[in-house]
Amino acid sequence: MAFNSHGVINGTHGTLWINDKEIGEVKAFQCKVEFEKEDIKMCGDMATHTKVVGYSIKGSVTVHKISSKMCRFVVDSLKSGKEARATIISKLADPDSDGTERVAIKNVSFDDLTVADWEAGTPGTSEHPFTATSIEYLDMI
Repeated sequence: MAFNSHGVINGTHGTLWINDKEIGEVKAFQCKVEFEKEDIKMCGDMATHTKVVGYSIKGSVTVHKISSKMCRFVVDSLKSGKEARATIISKLADPDSDGTERVAIKNVSFDDLTVADWEAGTPGTSEHPFTATSIEYLDMI
């Protein structure tokens, strides 16, 4: 089955919001669902079957290092004795493609915080890994 290569959605046209604030310096975003499985042995079958018994949602936001606003969001929450929680909305809409996707990742909890990480002659980036508990597709064509 052939497809039109123009239909492939280009990540350059991605947009990201964290708690309703657009993150213009986003470089990359990834979110995955990892399944927890239990092995199921069946009589008369040598294969190991599996059953999904749970899942976890993990991902990361990579930004061009322009400011410390991501770090400040987490640190300010920690200073007040709270865990930084967020909703992330990812939108991917390539004008050369018919495909559009918008998804909300809810109850996001950041896993760590890199306070400083730089190297001479290298444009700065920072990566912010996270876990979450819910995903909702808002638009998908």
